[in-house]
Amino acid sequence: MSATNMLIAGFGGQGILFAGKFLAYKGLVEEKEVSWLPSYGPEMRGGTASCSVIISDEAVGSPIVSKPDVLVAMNLPSLDKYEDTVVPGGKIFVDSTLIERKVKRTDVEVYYIPATKLASDNDMPTLANMIIAGKLLSVTDSFAEDGVNAALKKVISAKRADMLETNLKAMQIGAEN
Repeated sequence: MSATNMLIAGFGGQGILFAGKFLAYKGLVEEKEVSWLPSYGPEMRGGTASCSVIISDEAVGSPIVSKPDVLVAMNLPSLDKYEDTVVPGGKIFVDSTLIERKVKRTDVEVYYIPATKLASDNDMPTLANMIIAGKLLSVTDSFAEDGVNAALKKVISAKRADMLETNLKAMQIGAEN
């Protein structure tokens, strides 16, 4: 069975749940079995937020990701909390604009992406999450434009349809960095 267990974590307002939903829809578009489990504190913006995503070739038994293959840490408390839970050989994606410390483990692949800075520099300040998603998909050889476009069309609401191209551009920036 081939399954990828992902944990995306940060604070409310960073688009953690949106990025997770996008990845889950991408799995659905590619006819995979998926699970998407959001978790957030009562504060909403500024509070903690995390999202477990499982993409599998077979039915998903439990939506809980306790040992992720992939961790996306968009703030320091998330890296501190989840770094040790990643399986050996897993991947950790770090928003290096907001997290200055380096990952301590040597048995995982680490990608430092200045996502928040790249988003700001490219006039898309709310899309650091999609920049990291683009990097994640490029590293895992999953950046198929058809699947990305189809998934974005599912998660971007009709009233925000004008954001489709901007989200795609953010993901391409991530894939190239």
